[in-house]
Amino acid sequence: MMLRYALKTVRARKAGFLGAFLALLCAAALITACGTLLETGLRGTIRSERYAASPVVVSADQNVHQSTVTHKKGRIKVKRKAKPMAERAWLPAGLGRTLAGTPGAARVIPEVTFLAEPLIPAGTGGRAAYGHAWESAALTPYRLVTGSAPKSATDVVIDRYLADRAHLGRGDRLTIQSTQAPRTYRISGIAAPATAVRHQTPLFFAAAEARRLAARPGQVTAFGVIPDPGTSPERLRQAVSSALHGTGAQVSAGDDRGPVEFLDAAAARTRLVSVGGAMGGTSLLVAVLVVVGTFSLLVQQRHRELALLRAVAATSGQIRRLLGREALVIGAAAGTVGALLGLPLGRWLYGRFVALDAVPATLQPTVSAFPPLAAVAATLLGSWAAARIASRRVARIRPAEALAEAQAEDARPVLGRVLAGLLLLAGGGALVAFLSVLRTEPASTPVTFLAVIALSASVALLGPLLVRAAALLLAGPLRLTGPGGRLAAANLRGNAVRMASVVTPLTLLIGMACTVLFVQPTLSDAARVQAREGVRAGWVVASRGPGVPAEAARRLRTRHDVVTEVVRTTVRVGLDKYAAQGVTPAGLVRTWDPDVTAGTLGSLNEHTVAVSDLASDRLHVKPGSSLQLTLGDGTPVTLTVAAVYSRGLGFGDLTLAHDLIARHVDNPLASSLLVATTRTGAQLTDTLRDLPGLEVLTPEAADTLQAQRRQANAEVNFLAMGLVLAFTAIAVVNTLAMSVSARVREFALLRLAGATRRQVLRMLRTEALSVLLLAAALGSAIALAVLTSFSIGMTGRAAPAVVPLVYATVVAVAGLLALVATAVPGRVALRVRAVTVATAKE
Repeated sequence: MMLRYALKTVRARKAGFLGAFLALLCAAALITACGTLLETGLRGTIRSERYAASPVVVSADQNVHQSTVTHKKGRIKVKRKAKPMAERAWLPAGLGRTLAGTPGAARVIPEVTFLAEPLIPAGTGGRAAYGHAWESAALTPYRLVTGSAPKSATDVVIDRYLADRAHLGRGDRLTIQSTQAPRTYRISGIAAPATAVRHQTPLFFAAAEARRLAARPGQVTAFGVIPDPGTSPERLRQAVSSALHGTGAQVSAGDDRGPVEFLDAAAARTRLVSVGGAMGGTSLLVAVLVVVGTFSLLVQQRHRELALLRAVAATSGQIRRLLGREALVIGAAAGTVGALLGLPLGRWLYGRFVALDAVPATLQPTVSAFPPLAAVAATLLGSWAAARIASRRVARIRPAEALAEAQAEDARPVLGRVLAGLLLLAGGGALVAFLSVLRTEPASTPVTFLAVIALSASVALLGPLLVRAAALLLAGPLRLTGPGGRLAAANLRGNAVRMASVVTPLTLLIGMACTVLFVQPTLSDAARVQAREGVRAGWVVASRGPGVPAEAARRLRTRHDVVTEVVRTTVRVGLDKYAAQGVTPAGLVRTWDPDVTAGTLGSLNEHTVAVSDLASDRLHVKPGSSLQLTLGDGTPVTLTVAAVYSRGLGFGDLTLAHDLIARHVDNPLASSLLVATTRTGAQLTDTLRDLPGLEVLTPEAADTLQAQRRQANAEVNFLAMGLVLAFTAIAVVNTLAMSVSARVREFALLRLAGATRRQVLRMLRTEALSVLLLAAALGSAIALAVLTSFSIGMTGRAAPAVVPLVYATVVAVAGLLALVATAVPGRVALRVRAVTVATAKE
């Protein structure tokens, strides 16, 4: 029975329920899109390309493992955790002899993979390039289309894709930047794969040259194992696993070969899970806040109707059930449509992440029924909960008071609402305080946005009190603006609950937008200042390619000139990840000053490490302490702490000797060279003239280039939160339009009382600007508190990077949305004849 009434109500009030429908639809679409990203991170397929002809691949374990033993109620419990390495782990070449004797193995093919980038005009490559030995071409297999296999150290075979794109042929010369100095090779042949290879360009060298460029003597990237005729891949996998038991090698078959081939795709899974979870969680919280406000406004607009139901003996439970079922009807429809729209939105979002290089294209998106079903379920639950919360007061009024209460908004604050608002305000304040002690970005980011949402939720609950306080402050100035201002002041005082429902999404929009736009610049500016202050070198050599080869440093280094090579990586202490750099220790103090607070950089060598003060606090180490860490390729080392420095944001948490790091990274080329010299930039450029892709910059120019790269990385975060901001902006327009559209009768009465259409529209604009002023003050205060606390925690200074022009743009966009969403429905409402509306029965 109640469901039938709910359906009739929804049909009769389509316009009234449209706002709630749109809010829920956007929420469902966002949750579905985030769910598809999360599912891709958890279950996305990484298809093998280079290893297509090798059903079994043997590789090193690419994870760092840690076991924790706990004792509970007399039982010993062992927890095992693993985290991916930043670089590729290598295998001993001697394992090939063991594999060759495995039953069912017809052929064992060693593979080496290393940096090899062809130096061709920009835009003609298009794919990541890697170097290999020609013998591993059989793993795909690649077969020669023209020419011959590489025989000498100066021969190379390229694939047909690169040949077509760069217009290269047999006998042409091709300069390749590999792990050593750039070298020009003769193209001895062009090969084509037997199966599709879409995400990489292999360059095949002679075996001896490949080993030289890989610079890993006695090691290989992987082994491909080809079975005997009649031996199944599964049987071969089992035999290989038994033969390698206890060696720590990893045996992969089928779809498991993809992560071995594409390490970046495997690492991207973790990133997608993190981004999808953060976006989904934030979207859900924002959706709950917005939808509760929308339903509150909807219930308030139906106050007279619901009060009449109470007067004709409807019980509180029946009112709540009616509203709950209406919400479920709207939630089911909006959730279904939104979930379907969320699927293409998720694909678009994935495509943008790929375009920004945040996710490699080798990680194939995965779509199942789970994200849409989860979105529909969340929408149903959210709409039902929102309706229950919004209907608490109207369902509890006594029948005798119903009609009287329906005539005017009760000015008395609801004690429960005020207490809940104060609790949320205290909770948001606690989050802000907690944010000031968080020192890592992964820990700070979720707390940052949670604090904004908690404080915005407190504004939603305390909104009527805040609106009334604002009405008192603005009463004088509004009266000076004429009849429209006086009417606006009266509406602010008399309809505080309605106005509060409009203030909440505007506050959330401004607070969230300012936080999203200024969090990353706050961190980047602090890092940039530290880097600028810490570079003592007069010149910086940078590369437009994969890096600066050691040959450049050798040429520039003289008896009087100091050259510091900088190579970057990520290491782990336990399972915790730390940004690290390797620097040349000789003459380091002439080129680099990380602001050492304890110890000395003079003792930095391959057996010592310098740590930032943040890392020192987290790891509880000081000069002289031992520190066990795992290098990027999984090599464990124990080093002695030589120094502690304060400029960790600009230079990373750990600093090691260059030669130690360079031996354990995929790209041993320096990210930059710091040069302390009396020579001019032109003289340095002339020295490096035959090394392509290098440029000599001043520290200021190099700093600008690095800032541009950091900005490119920040675009991923802006994209991730941009959809949430778009949803909030839609909610602002939606709520304002609902609020204005429901005031047709009020406008008619004002017209009959003598107000002109222009005066009513001026009243609406004045109300919108007053609400915007309050929302801008509240949203700015929330963002400023959160950003200041974030800055204290991450940089040690209360100096958030707020760009005035960007801030003014945020407020201007919010104001434009408010004015448009007020003026358009207001003009539509005023088109109806006032006499017709005023005499119509409700």
